[in-house]
Amino acid sequence: MKKILLFILLFSFSILAQSSDFDSRVSEGIKQIYNIKFTEAEKTFRSVMADYPQHPAGRFFLAMIDWWKIMLDQDNESYDENFFQKLEDVIYQCDQILKKNPEDVDALFFKGGAIGFRGRLRALRESWLKAADDGREALPIVEEASALDPDNMDVQLGFGIYNYYADVIPNEYPILKPLMIFFPRGDKEKGIQQLKNTAYNGKFAKYEAQYFLMTLYYRYENNLTLADDYAKMLTESFPDNPSFEKWRGRIAVRNGDYKLVDSIFNSVLSKADENFPGYNTPGSIREAAYYIGTNLRNNGYLDSAKVYFQRCIQESQKIDKTGEESGFQVNAYIYLAQIEETMGRKSEAIRLYEKILNLRDYGRSHSIAENSLKNLEMNR
Repeated sequence: MKKILLFILLFSFSILAQSSDFDSRVSEGIKQIYNIKFTEAEKTFRSVMADYPQHPAGRFFLAMIDWWKIMLDQDNESYDENFFQKLEDVIYQCDQILKKNPEDVDALFFKGGAIGFRGRLRALRESWLKAADDGREALPIVEEASALDPDNMDVQLGFGIYNYYADVIPNEYPILKPLMIFFPRGDKEKGIQQLKNTAYNGKFAKYEAQYFLMTLYYRYENNLTLADDYAKMLTESFPDNPSFEKWRGRIAVRNGDYKLVDSIFNSVLSKADENFPGYNTPGSIREAAYYIGTNLRNNGYLDSAKVYFQRCIQESQKIDKTGEESGFQVNAYIYLAQIEETMGRKSEAIRLYEKILNLRDYGRSHSIAENSLKNLEMNR
């Protein structure tokens, strides 16, 4: 009897040690992803796959490396197919596990997560019908995982995302309203609470929940104080993640905290120039150059501002399509033209205003250019 009890005790300790090792390695790998240390993260999760081949976490988080490559340069679609394929691998592995044990919580959780992230990329690419279908497919899988393990706060992420966006998105995108009659109703307040449960108590999904809360408070709730609270959490945990750093800068722009705006976007541009991973993309550089230039212009440093607006335009032209020029590019041209006009260089100002009329009409850009050209012609 004593031998049996000792065996059970040793076996229990072995399981606990294994679980502790698994959790710590997965947590470390997740932090490597958010720290944009993709090579290290890939090594970590390939070792997790090797040592825990029956667990889907290794494959799932390998796919998350590609997700963050997409997030850092959303105009670049070259990672999309690879990401989709890795998610299909996760779904296949989870299905094999569920054939043997339909109540395997991990398989249900990661299958629901893989389908959910597939939907997120489809939504990012504005493939709304397929994205909505992924949401419909993922929800009952996550519900089943939650019923089997009600204390799992990571599962709350999926519920929170669904409840919030199912309530908010139809009002933001009326074209989707007819689709929502086929889906369970959302509840944005419940969704926020579920996201908070994960943000503060989740094991593997807490940072993703913090990211969602930051963006929804900024985009839809117009609560910049709470948006900045989550931005601070993320930038303090991952100071070299360009996505988090830029979000904190955007929130500062909306708050009118121009000292913080200048500090953040100078940091972003400096890291881009030093070739920090994820920072040296045209999208990051143009945004940073634009806000630095705007701050210099507002403070009267016109020649210095010109340098940054020119850099903003240069980077914008790498990614903007003709006729679909970004607000960054259009506004940078307007500010450049106004600087030239202020400094008495009328010929250059006229050239730039005429250039603006060949770009897409952003805001009142064509009206501003036309009125300015009239005034310049009258005062020649």
